[in-house]
Amino acid sequence: MTQENYNYRTSPLLLRNQFDGADIWKIPLIPKAEFSEADFENLRLIGFDRTKLENNNLLERMVHFFLYDYKFERVWKSPDSDIEKLRRYRAVLSPDFSIYTEMTPVLQLYNVFRNRWCGAYFASKGMRVVPTVSWGEENTFDFCFMGIPKGSTVAVSTYMVSAHGNHADQKEFFLKGYREMMRRLEPQRIICYNEPFPEMEGNIIFVDYELSSWKYQNDDYVPSKYLPYILGEKPLPKDSGIVIKSGYIPCNPPAHKGMGSVHGGKWTPAKPDDERFVGKPGEIKQSQTGGKGGGYHRETKIGEDGRAIIERHHSVHGNPAKHTDPHDHIIDWSKGFPDLEPPINYPDGAPVFKKYGGLKTMDDMITFVPDNRSEEQRLEDNRFKTISEFKWSVQCGAEIEFVWKDKTFGIFSKLQKTPDSPIQILITQVLIDNPEATEGWYDTPDEALEYVIDGERLRDIITRVEVTDRTI
Repeated sequence: MTQENYNYRTSPLLLRNQFDGADIWKIPLIPKAEFSEADFENLRLIGFDRTKLENNNLLERMVHFFLYDYKFERVWKSPDSDIEKLRRYRAVLSPDFSIYTEMTPVLQLYNVFRNRWCGAYFASKGMRVVPTVSWGEENTFDFCFMGIPKGSTVAVSTYMVSAHGNHADQKEFFLKGYREMMRRLEPQRIICYNEPFPEMEGNIIFVDYELSSWKYQNDDYVPSKYLPYILGEKPLPKDSGIVIKSGYIPCNPPAHKGMGSVHGGKWTPAKPDDERFVGKPGEIKQSQTGGKGGGYHRETKIGEDGRAIIERHHSVHGNPAKHTDPHDHIIDWSKGFPDLEPPINYPDGAPVFKKYGGLKTMDDMITFVPDNRSEEQRLEDNRFKTISEFKWSVQCGAEIEFVWKDKTFGIFSKLQKTPDSPIQILITQVLIDNPEATEGWYDTPDEALEYVIDGERLRDIITRVEVTDRTI
């Protein structure tokens, strides 16, 4: 055996046996940290991805890992790389490696082990560590609470199991595990990241999700230095070696990391206009949109499971080069919510729109859905409240019309620039003679947010524009 092979086989980062564990799986024990009540007054957290060694602001916060796992995978693979940075903060929550209910049990167990190992390692480097607790279904209860001393301060998050947009909460699932945690661990305090459910008991320290977000960290968004080249605003420098790759990022947005279902809660219509996506099997729902020029007529076909399977738009959406009147959208539910596929155009005339299982001539299967909202309420429902809401809508195939400074723009989430091009997002001014001159083509919603209108990025104005129409 070579020395190199011996060193690899005996490496602590391979064996991960530095810490004692009393259970059959030897899950490391995170030492119980000592805190005063003052440590939790007006408590805010900071995400691991926002911590910086050169930044001395916000050191009074505790560091959390309620993030997508890829954003902190390195604390497991290379735990020493962030020690100096993390030990400066008030305390550190143990990394919340996800325990989705769809995961195979061995991966759930592995992620519990990684959570506790990293927490124990941080503690060995002099940090105060708060164990983060997550769980799956009841079959995880035999291991997901291990490695935490009774009477510890622990942390949970309700964010990923709360209602979001069109997704119902997973409260019943959460409370079942929460009550088991209370029974087994008898925690001294429970840091709750996001709004607690009313049924939660114990000494709960509520941490406001919004106030702990990047918006309140005086750290402005800084786009990549390569963005002008990616967007085609500048030619690539000669001999730069930069390679621009493009592709389509598939829609998979609403599942927040952590525990619960990977798909989030069951999709339910959050706004009146989205109610057209569910109905009676075989039904065709007819509706009229708002928008510039009086809106347009829609027909939504309901499948045998009571969910929409295809929708017809009697409009070119101000973009006749990319849409025919009418055109159809297949509706994909494979991710648990309606995802509108790219438009199916009919340059030679559209086929008859049939109900599920037959022609639409059966009057009892055709339902007109009136929109009784005031214009003010309709615009408020359409308005993007957050950038995340905009990105979710775009990722799900929305066609959007908005007005900014008396100019009307269209966002078309799934189009091809040419028949051989990948599916991309198109933003263009509409209802003008030469919309091609204003076009911007993008691979992701984040790139699309860099579209510039009269010197202002879409990212900076999207929550203030007047959204006259959006399909989801």
